[in-house]
Amino acid sequence: MTKLNIYLVRHGQTYYNIYNKLQGWSNSPLTEKGKQDAKLAGQKVKDIQFAAAFCSDLPRAIETCQTILDLNEQASVKAPTAISPFLREQFYGVFEGTEMGQAWYLAGAPHGCKSFKDIVTKYSIGQAKDWMKEADPFHDAENNFEYWQRLDQGIDLIRHAGLPDGTNVLWVSHGNTVLSLVERFGEGKYDITERPKNGSLSKLVLTDDDLKFEYYDH
Repeated sequence: MTKLNIYLVRHGQTYYNIYNKLQGWSNSPLTEKGKQDAKLAGQKVKDIQFAAAFCSDLPRAIETCQTILDLNEQASVKAPTAISPFLREQFYGVFEGTEMGQAWYLAGAPHGCKSFKDIVTKYSIGQAKDWMKEADPFHDAENNFEYWQRLDQGIDLIRHAGLPDGTNVLWVSHGNTVLSLVERFGEGKYDITERPKNGSLSKLVLTDDDLKFEYYDH
């Protein structure tokens, strides 16, 4: 059984993060603080040798990933090994670019929930995805099944990259995706009502048939 050490980083702060807007498959540039977030993440892992680096094909993730690799002081890969749409954030459909409070109210209110925290506390992040698709008049937003069908392909991209046992891997991801991973694989140990910090670091262990968190949102 191959075991991979996954260093999972949320991208640096963007303008939409400041404005509290859903980004999903949309993108807004990293702010100056966001660029600093990426550098601080890079400092945390500068002494770790990465055999591979993965990120979504959204510019905020690519820039964060490259900054981290540029700061690495070991004989690591110099650029992302794979930049994949399978690793993108959740797609919010018509709610892309919508202020978060408004979007989650529209998704949750028909079910008696007024906020993302409300939905997740009473139900789950998976339920939040399903209700967002339901509230989208175009029904383009990803529901929970569609989201995991895609992201599981991204996880398999890492799992089947042919990396040696014990390899260290960098994975730059997104807020809701990190939370979704915590809900599914975090064994109930962590708070999933609030997004992880921009530039925060989590460590996971990926095996042939499992994914486990060693720590979250450092």
